[in-house]
Amino acid sequence: MCQPVRVSAESTDRPVCVLGLGLIGGSLLRAAVAAGRTAWGYNRSAIAADEAVADGFDAGTDLVAALERARREDAVVVVAVPEPALDPVLEQVARCAPGCVLTDVVSVKGAVLDAVRRHGLAARFVGGHPMAGTAQSGWSAGDGDLFRGAVWVVAAEDDTAPEAWTRVARLALDCGSVVVPAGAAEHDQAVARISHLPHLLAEALAVTAASGGDLALALAAGSYRDGSRVAGTAPGLVRAMCEANAQALTVALDEALALLTDARRALATSGSTEALVEAGYRARRRHDDLDRWDITDIEIGAPGWAEALRDAGRRGGALRAL
Repeated sequence: MCQPVRVSAESTDRPVCVLGLGLIGGSLLRAAVAAGRTAWGYNRSAIAADEAVADGFDAGTDLVAALERARREDAVVVVAVPEPALDPVLEQVARCAPGCVLTDVVSVKGAVLDAVRRHGLAARFVGGHPMAGTAQSGWSAGDGDLFRGAVWVVAAEDDTAPEAWTRVARLALDCGSVVVPAGAAEHDQAVARISHLPHLLAEALAVTAASGGDLALALAAGSYRDGSRVAGTAPGLVRAMCEANAQALTVALDEALALLTDARRALATSGSTEALVEAGYRARRRHDDLDRWDITDIEIGAPGWAEALRDAGRRGGALRAL
């Protein structure tokens, strides 16, 4: 019989302080409040903060005040700013709320972990990445149901504090996600292939289609729409995620370019696209048929717990409850 993952008894309604109220941060603030948590947000631009307040949420532009409240209320602090803006935010976290459990929703984990360590915050840090989003940005694009049913990576490093990991995993679960554990390095290698590479391929598809003139664009339908959707994402956000993961993304790009080069060669010499089309079909079916099984019988905090979680995540395991 499957047994639940065992964790220490703890309230599930820890307050949440969200730093950055764009699509992901704004959606997280909405989801946390909908789950019954006390939650407030900070945004550097007054526009998003004012929009959040107008929609009935607790938000402002005073980072120090938001973090001092997080310290007083022992809140989980969620960094939801783009990777280039991390350092000044983490500097204030280190000054105002160094004892709070800290997580993030940035799409790379290695660069964030390095920044957290530079600021002396690693002891209470747990990396996070909800695998959800749209091509839109800003507070108005947010949706409290954005994470429902989505995968939320909760990083488990060998030096991760078990109690901090549990708090972050519970936040993800409260937002409606399933939790997949992974290490920072393997996360970045994976998302280079399934997130960052698709962004660049979408940009290339959009440019190639547009070079065909207005007729090509007028004929564009489902395959173009689906393949180029994320090319509508704000360029600054795309650059931030791709450039922060340059090493892993370069490897993925090389593999994709080799496949396309081979397909072009085959098409030019034999008139066939069979090799790539058949391989792509099989790969897609593998994704569709993936069985995400429940992780059970891992005691958070027991010897080797983090590696056990990472191994389970590599094999398709996920947590749906704690």
